[in-house]
Amino acid sequence: MGVYDFAATGIDGSEQSLASYKGKMLLVVNVASKCGFTPQYKGLEALYREYKDKGLVILGFPCDQFGHQEPGDEDEIKNFCSLNYDVSFPMFAKIKVNGDDAHPLYKYLKNEQGGLLGMDFIKWNFTKFLVDKSGKVVKRYAPTDTPASIGKDIAAMI
Repeated sequence: MGVYDFAATGIDGSEQSLASYKGKMLLVVNVASKCGFTPQYKGLEALYREYKDKGLVILGFPCDQFGHQEPGDEDEIKNFCSLNYDVSFPMFAKIKVNGDDAHPLYKYLKNEQGGLLGMDFIKWNFTKFLVDKSGKVVKRYAPTDTPASIGKDIAAMI
């Protein structure tokens, strides 16, 4: 089983197979609109625009499990991202990233790249997972790791 074996609901409500991203490098991020890290949307969009023609796709997964920092519905999230950060990378419906009802993709990502001290739970919004073009989860980044600091890893893999 790999990243491409999963599906998720797009922010517009349509079911999307991650198999459509085969051969692309992915940066998978759990996002929130009312978090101290929310300005990272700007850096994520800049990364996406810089590398999308070279095979990078950023996937944003809104999550409300951390301090109720993603309280809106999908339309509100989509409008917020568009109006405030001109987000053009794919966004998905709100999911859970921790617990028994965590989205299967996140269960897989956490299993492949554990966090600090091998813990598998997501600590906060804007945790990022880098997936290479073959679908292998190669690195996990903390919420404090900025998109700009991740750019060097992406450039090295393209």
